[in-house]
Amino acid sequence: MSRIAMGLAYDGQPWLGWQTQPGGRTVQDALEAALARFLDQPVATICAGRTDTGVHALSQVVHIDTSVQRRAESWVRGLNALLPQSIAVQWAQPVDDSFHARFSALSRTYVYIVRNHRVRSPLSHGRVGWVYHALSLKPMQDAAQRLLGEHDFSCFRSSECQAASPVRTVQRADVIQMGDHFLFVFKANAFLHHMIRNIMGALIYVGLGRQPPDWVDFLLNQKDRRLSAPTFSPAGLYLAHVEYPTHYALPETGVRELCATHLGIC
Repeated sequence: MSRIAMGLAYDGQPWLGWQTQPGGRTVQDALEAALARFLDQPVATICAGRTDTGVHALSQVVHIDTSVQRRAESWVRGLNALLPQSIAVQWAQPVDDSFHARFSALSRTYVYIVRNHRVRSPLSHGRVGWVYHALSLKPMQDAAQRLLGEHDFSCFRSSECQAASPVRTVQRADVIQMGDHFLFVFKANAFLHHMIRNIMGALIYVGLGRQPPDWVDFLLNQKDRRLSAPTFSPAGLYLAHVEYPTHYALPETGVRELCATHLGIC
């Protein structure tokens, strides 16, 4: 048996998230169906992060164990010929048995794209969040910086979250404005269920002037999800990068390069 790591990109709109479901309308179901045809045998997949319904990926990382031998280029081209248009393997390479797509990850980076314009864009529907009232950059930047470090993120945790602990360490929380678009970048060791979408709801409230930046401090201290803003749309959320120890030598691409390549806004 050999272990293969793969990088996956997908448009989350047609899918009910990553994790397999009885109806089969998930990214994992589609990938495993393609793998079964490609390898002529069933195979289980392990991913770096279980994205929710409507959430996209620029660089989801998956690993499988198989006895079938294929060239790296064959993994990419062969699987992509069998996958739907909304899912594509970006790279594939063998890794040693110590690699685990989930547990070997050092951090995950997500980006959220918001279009701030009074008129909606049909071309970005489902791929970019939309706020039609004017957003203020500086207050959102101030609020985002208050998320840095280790905190109990219960105030941004879904009631359906199954994580053993609400404590996470956020290493990056940036807000960048590019014309009519705002790019929110979040990097952490791991994230809770709906954590980023709940944070986005709070940051948008701050950007709209409904709350001051230090409201984030209040929410973190209170540890009560009911006090925060509503969960924001999944439309503009992307799993952008998963970091692993360098000795695995997996392909590296920066967040800005990914956004420029796939979203064309950076």
